[in-house]
Order: sequence, then structure tokens, then C-alpha cells
Amino acid sequence: MKTLLVVRHAKSSWEFPELPDHERPLTDKGKIRTKKVIDFLIAKDIKPDFVISSSALRARETARYISKALRYHKDDIKVDPALYHADAEQLFDQFMDISDAFQTLMIVGHNPALTNFVNCFLQPPIDWLPTSGVVCLSFDTIRWENIRQAGCNIEFVVFPKLLREEK
Repeated sequence: MKTLLVVRHAKSSWEFPELPDHERPLTDKGKIRTKKVIDFLIAKDIKPDFVISSSALRARETARYISKALRYHKDDIKVDPALYHADAEQLFDQFMDISDAFQTLMIVGHNPALTNFVNCFLQPPIDWLPTSGVVCLSFDTIRWENIRQAGCNIEFVVFPKLLREEK
């Protein structure tokens, strides 16, 4: 069994229009919203064995913030520039090189790729994975490269707005 956490980066700042898109940092609001998702993940006892992040600053910051809370060492996060402009097909390619020793993988990236990727498994599909949104999928396989063909269970789909509504 393999477990995949698909995480969209937290809300990023547009305060500095001179910054390239790749270098936009997180907002305080984004961090607060992500903390709600982190609390949910901790309650679910989620512990990633491996974390991959887009090279964009907002994704790296999100990966570090969540990883620290889940006790995954931030220096072990793999930063992959290919995730910055990846599409859903390129996300599938990420799994060809993942060690099968890892049971739980977290990938932090961007829309539309993440929404399109998770919609390969979700029924009904979602319109858009919002910032700080997480989709957790489990696959009936022992090999990461086989997730496309493996049976899939949707463990949860969570994002800050859903957590607010539950209170």
C-alpha cells in the first residue's frame, strides 16, 4: 500500500509586483490557513517518508512549514524545478524514480497540474484544488511506478474552508 498526499502551496503574496512569480512568498493568511490543515493532518497521524516540492518559493515554504509540523526534516525535502511548470502527465513521471521503500509521499506544487492529477482518481472530480488544499490517496500497490493502474482509495480531501465550516 502506498499513500500519496497531494498538497497545493499556501496562499502567496502579490504585494511585490516586481518579484518574479517563482519568488512570491507566502502570506500570513496563507500560513494561518495552512495551520488548520496541519492540525487536521496531525490528528490523522500523517507522517510522510519522503517530500517533494516545486522549486517556487511559495511551494518550498509550504513544504517546509508542513514538514516541520509533521516531523519530517526540512533538509530532506527534494526540490524539483520540473514541478513548477508540470502538467498532470509530468506528475505521474515523478513516481518512476521514487524508492519503493517509501510508503507515504507528500508532493507540494501548483494548479492546474495538481487538480488535473487528483481528478484522475476522484469521482466526482473537484473543480479546483484551493491553496493549502490536500488530497490523500492510497494505492493498492507496492511500487510507486504502478499507481496509475493500481486500485485507489480516496482517504480525504481537505482544505481550510472545509475545516472552518465544520466548527
